[in-house]
Amino acid sequence: MISFSRSSYHPLDGMLGLGRGKSSLVSQLNSQGLVRNVVGHCLSAQGGGYIFFGDVYDSSRLTWTPMSSRDLKHYVAGAAELIFGGKKTGIGGLLPVFDTGSSYTYFNSNAYQAVISWLKKELAGKPLKEAPDDQTLPLCWHGKRPFRSVYEVRKYFKSMALSFTSSGRTNTQFEIPPEAYLIVSNMGNVCLGILDGSEVGMGDLNLIGDISMLDKVMVFDNEKRLIGWAPADCNRVPNSRHVSI
Repeated sequence: MISFSRSSYHPLDGMLGLGRGKSSLVSQLNSQGLVRNVVGHCLSAQGGGYIFFGDVYDSSRLTWTPMSSRDLKHYVAGAAELIFGGKKTGIGGLLPVFDTGSSYTYFNSNAYQAVISWLKKELAGKPLKEAPDDQTLPLCWHGKRPFRSVYEVRKYFKSMALSFTSSGRTNTQFEIPPEAYLIVSNMGNVCLGILDGSEVGMGDLNLIGDISMLDKVMVFDNEKRLIGWAPADCNRVPNSRHVSI
């Protein structure tokens, strides 16, 4: 099974061989006529998952958005707006990079500060208090007793999303529910798994890491230049010879 650590702080590493370059594994398989130039993965929240090459999933079951033409090395989607709790924020023009080399998600400084402000307003009056003594991640909260699972605190948080614009229409959303941006630390606190990219030299870049792709099948179609996704049980491996576990 594919394993992934939640302690990675090295954005844009990428999963070995899954990039867009000619030297990538899928490009080499495609050049030999073995598969279409399509690669994907499904990472389980329980640990493990699988990767696949070629047409493994029915494309009609996935939500799609075009890849950006600005970056030919990474899987970058087109411009997106940040959505909080189903409401527009006005923070747009984000070009998210989908990267399996990072455990966490990184937003640029403007988007990150907006997330922090939104969460603090949402948590006002709720039984969660900031836990500055927990150094697991920059922002953690504690409850009356230690938490064992993110699902114990899910009711206190709302989903966020990236809303993509294509051909002047905004109707494609990549949802990021609470379990896709929170973790539970060893101290039993809940911590924010979205970090400020400007603090690690990423500038205006926005990176969607493993935490926000858990329990989703992600498909990167290099031929059609599309990125697709759908909720999935990543513990169930499709019956295909093009799948690796």
